[in-house]
Amino acid sequence: MLKPATLLASLALALSASAETVVFQNVNVIPMTSDRVLARQTVVVKDGRIDYVGTARMKMPEGTKSVDGRGKYLLPGLAEMHGHIPPMNAPVHVIEDVLFEYVANGITTVRGMLGHPGQLNLRTRAALGEIVSPTLYLAGPSFNGNSINSPQQAIEKVRQQKQEGWDLLKIHPGLTRDEYDAMALTARDEKIRFGGHVPADVGLLHAIEMGQETFDHVDGYVELLDGDKGPVDEKKLADAVARTKAAGAWIVPTMALWEVLLDTIDLKTLRAYPELKYVPQSTVDQWTKLYNDRLDQVPRATAETIVKNRMRILRALNEGGVKILMGTDAPQQFSVPGFSLHRELERMRDAGMTPYQILVSGTRNVGEYFKAKDSFGTVEKGKRADLVLVDANPLEDISNLSKISGVMVRGRWMSRAEIDAGLAKIEERYKR
Repeated sequence: MLKPATLLASLALALSASAETVVFQNVNVIPMTSDRVLARQTVVVKDGRIDYVGTARMKMPEGTKSVDGRGKYLLPGLAEMHGHIPPMNAPVHVIEDVLFEYVANGITTVRGMLGHPGQLNLRTRAALGEIVSPTLYLAGPSFNGNSINSPQQAIEKVRQQKQEGWDLLKIHPGLTRDEYDAMALTARDEKIRFGGHVPADVGLLHAIEMGQETFDHVDGYVELLDGDKGPVDEKKLADAVARTKAAGAWIVPTMALWEVLLDTIDLKTLRAYPELKYVPQSTVDQWTKLYNDRLDQVPRATAETIVKNRMRILRALNEGGVKILMGTDAPQQFSVPGFSLHRELERMRDAGMTPYQILVSGTRNVGEYFKAKDSFGTVEKGKRADLVLVDANPLEDISNLSKISGVMVRGRWMSRAEIDAGLAKIEERYKR
């Protein structure tokens, strides 16, 4: 019997065999191998892979699709490294809408961070191209204070999820230190990665020591540094950054969402987000209720201190050479899949990240993180053909990533017209 990773590789080959040949002509390429633009390039995609990048003029076979790239910029597809996929008991259109919204915003890879039964089959369908979807890498159902009640149960759950074929383990709050350690040691033995939150009983420094691979939401840092009380201790911050880098751990910031959850953005502003038209009214109402129910649970001054310190921590992590992975935790409260990315870009910029560093977090770094799964994240021959074509240079202004002219997912080209038609159907479905 094929192992899950081998099976997915076979599925990818099956997909590429039927993929169309596409040539981008006279396009400016941002290869993400370095901070540069290659002007007036020809990029050929064949069998789901990048087949050529250069300036040669070539005669393409009959039936080749040509994309005029004059004045436009081609870069690797982006990633949502803390995303969510609706459970399989949700209406089919809800699941498909979420996946389409990711792609419509240039997201071609999603690391799903809360698994549900049946989603491994969805991962397969996405790989086969049966649905419009990013490539999915999925964490299993989470390890938390309700799902784990003993170290032995943690050990058994790790082994079960490894056998079932999940890509990683998701850590939520509530684990005791003994349960966490049992999970971490077993994950090491089973060679399955884990990431997410830092349980309070564990703490950031111990989680780093035990090999937690990603720290999502910058979790654990504010707690370690007493960042809810005032300015962080710069010496302690520098030590945490150094430990994180030495361990080779990664950070998934989700900065914009935390401002929502801490209520530092007023409800009127949130409800005016134009992307809410792609979300059912019942969901918006639920988000509104959650916002109102927790209002003033954290004093406004404390919330603003936390937000300020989160930005300081992200700046220090980035300046200290810790690798950042682009992520927003969507769908989540007022965080609409794909669209949330463009709000996150602003916060990463405000934390001192350059446009190139931001792009690296969503492209090359993601390819490095998933290098055991596939080869992607840069515009080079042989890489998986996940690409975004934009109308202006994002290296000059990161907001230009929203000016999408088309998206390619595993070699399948979607024009702006096709994207707009798909979004229009979603908007019509949820029309107020």
